[in-house]
Amino acid sequence: MPARKLREFLDNNEVKYVIIIHSPAYTALEIAAAAHVRGKDLAKTIMVRIDGKMAMAVLPAKYSIDFDHFRKKIGADRIELATEAEFRDMFPDCEVGAMPPFGNLYGMDVYVDETLTKNEEIAFNAGSHSELIRLNYRDFERLVKPRMVGLS
Repeated sequence: MPARKLREFLDNNEVKYVIIIHSPAYTALEIAAAAHVRGKDLAKTIMVRIDGKMAMAVLPAKYSIDFDHFRKKIGADRIELATEAEFRDMFPDCEVGAMPPFGNLYGMDVYVDETLTKNEEIAFNAGSHSELIRLNYRDFERLVKPRMVGLS
C-alpha cells in the first residue's frame, strides 16, 4: 500500500492516479523494467544536501545529477549526495530509499529536472520498493510546486 500520507494528500486534492504493483526492485532502472514503465517516465528521487539543508532532486531514471551544473544553476555554494543514515528517519511511512518526490509533505524543497516537465505523466516510488504511483505531471507540479532546473 502506498505511503498513507501521500495517498491521503492525493485523495484530498482529488488527483487521479494509478498504483502500479511490481516485484521488489531497488534501482531506478530495475524499477522501470519491473513495472514496465519507460525510463524517461520514471521519476527517481535523489536526496541531496544543499548548503547543509536536505532537499529532493527529481529526474528521469536514466539520468544522473551533474552536481556542478546543479550548484551553479541554483546559486548554491555546495551540493552533496545525502547518505541513507541522514534521511532514513525523515520518511517514517516509507521504506528507506523509496520516498515519493513530494518534499512538501516532509518539509523540504524539491528540484525537478526540466526534462520531466515535458512528460504528460510521471511514475515514482510510492513509499515501498514494490509500488509506484503514476499521475499527470501537471498535478504533481501543482501540488508540489517544485523548482524546475537542469539537474543533468
